[in-house]
Amino acid sequence: MSDFKDLDMLLESFVKNGPAGCGCALAKNGRTIYENYFGYADLETKKQMSEENIFRLWSMTKVIVCTAALILFERGKYLLDDPVYEFFPEYRYMSKVCINQHGVVEILPVQNPMLVKHAFSMAVGMPYPGGPGYTSKEMKTIKDRLNALPEKYTLRTEIREMSKVPIAFEPGTRWMYGYGHELVAGLIEAVSGMTVGEFLKKEIFEPLGMENTGYRFRGDQRSKMASFYLRGDDGTLTKSQGHFDPDHEPDAIYEGGGAGLFSSVRDYLRFTQMLANGGELDGVRIIGRKTIDLMRRNQLNDEQLADFNSATPYLSGYGYGLGVRTLMDPAKGNINGTVGEFGWTGFMGTYALIDPSEGFSLVYMQQMSPNMEKYYHHRLRAVAYGCI
Repeated sequence: MSDFKDLDMLLESFVKNGPAGCGCALAKNGRTIYENYFGYADLETKKQMSEENIFRLWSMTKVIVCTAALILFERGKYLLDDPVYEFFPEYRYMSKVCINQHGVVEILPVQNPMLVKHAFSMAVGMPYPGGPGYTSKEMKTIKDRLNALPEKYTLRTEIREMSKVPIAFEPGTRWMYGYGHELVAGLIEAVSGMTVGEFLKKEIFEPLGMENTGYRFRGDQRSKMASFYLRGDDGTLTKSQGHFDPDHEPDAIYEGGGAGLFSSVRDYLRFTQMLANGGELDGVRIIGRKTIDLMRRNQLNDEQLADFNSATPYLSGYGYGLGVRTLMDPAKGNINGTVGEFGWTGFMGTYALIDPSEGFSLVYMQQMSPNMEKYYHHRLRAVAYGCI
């Protein structure tokens, strides 16, 4: 059995040849049972990492946004099998990329509509812009054009423009990490009449007391942001700007669904504890227990699971639910955790683990790329489960 001294030693080892600093906290049944910080929030000024620091969440934004959208599902604002075009009319007549027998790209109409649940489960055939493949390259062309405009643009504008791109496959047939959660964020705006940021603040952040979480800097939050470092092959760290940093400024207007939020270890721990405790924390109900169960239920068929396992080999033993990984086979993944444990990670190495069966959650934050997620997160998971 491990204990918190083992966790301390593990985290100390991380900062010796990895991130400049990190923070980690564990909670069970609504009570924080461990919290500690190591290394530096900024190497150049030797500012120590502490509980006051905030971190770029990148893809851990997804868990919050999908939870918010499922609040609206509980209120009857949409169904998961609703066509996306009911909320974004420009998605009614979509096209897809096909490769014929001669290896030539053909653009053909889709046979079935893109559904809301496809957006949650990354089955819309829309990757992120800038990767390989016809669809991703066309999306990057649109993104570059929007970024070249003299005026700022909103998520809704981007969603509208992305509808012009042929998707990579028939909706719902494969799994491809990418743009689906931008559509989920857009859905929140369409059915709530609020921006994503407004809805998150009203329905999640304020009720849970998450004062250091959001899209835009407030007060002295800019000074609390941990610095981001690129790690060289020799372990050297070079400070760099985060991709979404300009969107944190007060005059920005873009609010993404797949990335873009910042948070602190303590704030995100409160969010994960709410989910681990059936949707309620400190007497505040955010979402229903049965909806969380749906969120963490695998949504993928065998072919989609093969796509998921190929794209995320370090998540062996997991499937994919409504915006989250979900543990299906602990033995396959060599995991001492619980079937149904769920969560996600972020590009800079942030990590969240949520286990409703144990009322347990873990949050880890760092700001480094490459993030070495398999090395760090798997060890954290093993030691943390040993502690409980």
